[in-house]
Amino acid sequence: MRFIFLLTILILTACQADSPTSQEVQMYNASGDMVGTAKLNEQEEGVGIELKLEGLEPGFHGIHVHEFPKCEGPDFTTAGNHYNPEGNEHGLMHPEGPHLGDLPNIEADGGGLVEAELMLAGATLLDGKNSLLSEEGTSLVVHEAQDDGVSQPSGESGPRILCGEIKKDEDSGGGEESPTDPTDFNEEQDE
Repeated sequence: MRFIFLLTILILTACQADSPTSQEVQMYNASGDMVGTAKLNEQEEGVGIELKLEGLEPGFHGIHVHEFPKCEGPDFTTAGNHYNPEGNEHGLMHPEGPHLGDLPNIEADGGGLVEAELMLAGATLLDGKNSLLSEEGTSLVVHEAQDDGVSQPSGESGPRILCGEIKKDEDSGGGEESPTDPTDFNEEQDE
């Protein structure tokens, strides 16, 4: 009896190991510098996002999940449109919205830092129609301005300034190669 119980536990654990219930996404600016992370976690209501960013202009910024896991700078248009598998209108305040990828605005403090916890209701990291990892994956994009919550197609939130790829594999960086840290070369320059 004990053997069957242990076997059941092992099988369930193995099945869960194949299911991505959390992921860390590296966020990059238009210059290719890593400026923070977004930790995604599968939750009952959707996907929770713990965001830590730096280098933003103080104030509010729109943030959305976009349809392709391609973050090619400087404008990140390769990320495509907002993730919208249900064909809704844009905006958390729109009566026929929102896109699945629409998130509440984030606020950068006076030093350009953001620490926020967001919920992408109805989304999942598991298999299904609303999976952020279906096909190739998606991306998380921060915009220059605040999302007004109703304007089509993207809430008048301005240019895309940060991007991070949400993919099944572990390479969720901003491009083919991870950019170098500019401070890595400080010692060489001092010589």
